[in-house]
Formats: sequence, C-alpha cells, structure tokens
Amino acid sequence: MRSLVLALHALGAAALVAALMLAFALHAAHASGWALGVIALAAIATWIYVSPRFMAWRYIVPGAFAAAIFIVFPMAYTVGISFTNYSGEHLLSFERATDVLLARGDGDGRSLSFMLEPAAGGQHRLCFVADTGEHYASQPFRLGDAVRLPLGVDDGSAVSAPALDLRALASNVPALRRVIVRLPDGSEMRLLSLRRFAVERAAYVRESDTTLRATRDGTLLTADHAQGWWRRADGTPVTPGFRATVGLANYRSIFTEPRFYQPFARVFTWTVAFALLNTLFTFTIGLLLAVALNWPALKGKPGYRIALFLPYAVPAFISIPVFRGLFNENMGEINLVLFQLFGVRPGWFSDATLARSMVLIVNTWLGYPYMMILCMGLIKAIPGELYEASSLVGAGPLMNLFRITLPLIARPMAPLLVASFATNFNNLTLVALLTNGAPDYLDTAVPVGATDLLASYTYRIAFQDSGQHYALACAIASVVFLIVATLALANLRLFKVGQPAR
Repeated sequence: MRSLVLALHALGAAALVAALMLAFALHAAHASGWALGVIALAAIATWIYVSPRFMAWRYIVPGAFAAAIFIVFPMAYTVGISFTNYSGEHLLSFERATDVLLARGDGDGRSLSFMLEPAAGGQHRLCFVADTGEHYASQPFRLGDAVRLPLGVDDGSAVSAPALDLRALASNVPALRRVIVRLPDGSEMRLLSLRRFAVERAAYVRESDTTLRATRDGTLLTADHAQGWWRRADGTPVTPGFRATVGLANYRSIFTEPRFYQPFARVFTWTVAFALLNTLFTFTIGLLLAVALNWPALKGKPGYRIALFLPYAVPAFISIPVFRGLFNENMGEINLVLFQLFGVRPGWFSDATLARSMVLIVNTWLGYPYMMILCMGLIKAIPGELYEASSLVGAGPLMNLFRITLPLIARPMAPLLVASFATNFNNLTLVALLTNGAPDYLDTAVPVGATDLLASYTYRIAFQDSGQHYALACAIASVVFLIVATLALANLRLFKVGQPAR
C-alpha cells in the first residue's frame, strides 16, 4: 500500500512538472494567457489533491479536466474561430502579416558576384566584381554578427587570400544573410545566392500603426481591420492578409448567400435522412437477429453470434475500402453478378440515388452488430414467464415481438438510439473512405456532393476548397453542434429518458 501511495505521489509530481514545462513553453511562444491558464489549472488540481477538505473532488477532477480539454475547449475554440475570417488568405496575425510586409524586399535588378576570403584574427572580408568590371571590397568583419559594411573600390592593393569554396560558403549562408553591404552610391545589397549579392531595399516602411509606405512609389497602405487586409489607396488588397474579427458574417453567409445556403440545405436534408434511416435499419436488423438468436430451438448459436458480429469487429478503415472495390462500376463483383443475372451495371458512384443507397447499405452492414448485441442483452433480461403466458393465449412470434419484446426494450434502448443518430449525423469516416461525397453537384460554387454529410461538407470547405475557409467551416460545425444537441434533447424528451417509469 505504501508503494502504491508513493507511486501516485510520484505520478502527481510528474504531472505538475509537465504542466509547468508546458506553461513555460507557452510563455516562450508569446502565449502568456494560455500559460497563466495552465498554471491556474495546475494550482487548482494541486490544492484539491493536497487538501483533505476536497477528498470527494479527487475522483471527479480527472473526468472534469478531460471533458474540459477534449470537449469544452475544442468546441469553444471552434466557436471562437467562427467569428473571424480565418482562411487560407488570412492565416497570420496582424503583427505577423505586418512583419512579413516590412521584411519584403524590392530590388532594381543589379547584382554583384562575390567571394568570401579569410582575414587576420579569424575574420573574413567580402570581395565583389560587377558585370562591368568594377571591383569592390569590404573591411574585415566577424561572421555571425549582424553588420552593415560599406564597400570601397578595390584597386588590388589589399592582400588577397584564397576564397572559400562552395561547400564552405554553403555552411556560412545563415551568417551571410545577416550581412548588408552598401555600395558607394548608397544602394544596399543582400545575399541572393551562393555566388551573388543583389541590390535590395525594404519594399515598405512603417508610417504608423495602421499605415505603411511603399518605398518604390511612396503610396500608402492602410490596415483594413474589418476585412483583414492591408489595402492600397485604390482598395486593392496586399497579401498576406491577417486574421480579423468579423462577427456574425460567416453565419450570415451560411443562411443568406445562395452559394452557401443552397448546398447547406441539400446536405442538411440528406444528413437527417441518412441518420434516421441508418438508425432505423440497424436497429430493425439488429433486433430481428437478436430475437432469432434467442430462439431456444436454434442450434449452433455461438457460431452464428461470431459470424454476425464480425462486421463490427473489423475496423471501418478496412471494411469500407473493401466495399468501395465491391461496388466498383466496372470491375466490382457486385456489378459483375448483376450483369450476369440481369444485364445491368448500376452506376453506384455516378448516380445520386444509387450512391446514397450504397452508403446506407454499407453503413447498415457496419452498424447492425452493435444493435444486435445490445438487443440480445436486453432480451435476456425479459422474464420468460411473460412469453409463457402469451403462449397460453395463443400469441405468435410477431405478437410477442410487438407486445412484449419491443415495449420492454424501447426505454433502455432510447439513449443508445439517440447516440447512434448523433454518430451517424457526423459520420465523416464513411463518406471520406467510400465516396468522398461523390457524385458532386455541378451547380454549386463550393465543393459538395450528393452523399456529403454535414461533417464531410464542412471538411471539404475547410481543407479541400481552394480558399480553405476555416472560419466558415467552424461556423457550420457550430451550427451542426446546435442541431445535433437540439435533436438529441428532443429525442430524449420524446422517449422520456431519465424519467421514472409509470
């Protein structure tokens, strides 16, 4: 017992050290707010586990922390992103986008070839040759320092040492990038390649916190915080954009812009139908098989149970690609059999109705064993006297199913059916591996197909659309979360789950 206590104390100390290290890492990454949050959580956890007053809380805290980290925080972060313009064009923060523009160079095309020569005292010097034949040289300097070196005309009087070869130059590239040389006419040059320096100046200079000036023509760039762009005087945006808060703009786009709400309505209707039909099919097949496997006269029950449970035991990422091959329109075994028997080759991936039917068939095959196992356990709990009494009045199997079995398992099955509905509502794996949403609609501005569910539709907007609209995808995900939560609560109220039986 003592060793167990010591092990738990050591585990707690290790967790505390890990939390402190994470806080330091976040602070170093300029995320001081997150660092303070981690320290606060670590302090609360330490207080709870050290103080005897909070003995009961010790068993709740791990689950509460896990729920906060893996459920509450991702959902809150998703909702927060949905109020911004975060996308492929607006990845950077305002400060980072500004730094990128200030670091952007603007050259005039002139460049000089150079050699790096060792000098006395462990120093080096740069020697340049212009294409027109002029020679320039810098004073000796120490590699690794950020320096600005004025160049003088080299008349050949300086003692030259053998220049470093390409391999040595390549190893010194990071140090050479910190060197800026100035020509006699005032032009500044920076490293362009392993053989040349090029004339380059800053493309933009800061005028104020919200304005930049272009060094080439003197035009002003103004920060547009409403849209997340630095804009020229004529309104033209300059990349890269930056993240900005846009309020409810993404939600308005979903429900007001035809290019978004039309495919959203289609996908939502199909998603609800898919979730309802799949829950109905899997429960119906699972219940019928469970009733059959509970038939006393059936022999070889263990073998049937194993065979019928196998579709659930095989991982979906293995089963679904197998079905994709079976339903292949040209070489799939299903179409080969149908062609031999009826002379038809259905277009499972090109026809919207057939594609949706295929998705339902495959997901029903993958999901019925779970329902079957649940129903088998619940049927075992039904008293056998009820079936004996029904047999005395002449009731048959269908009467027993609808008057005894189904009513008695409906209440305990209700939460599981609601969970199955929610799972199917967000079934990204099936669509991604089987159809990838195909067949795609041709009359939409965003990528969406006939078999896309809301989860796969959101994924395609976030990662497969050319614009990578992360914020819009987060807005859709937030709407999906509200829809699923509302439907789940409605189903629970409908089945009166959690209320005492009358």
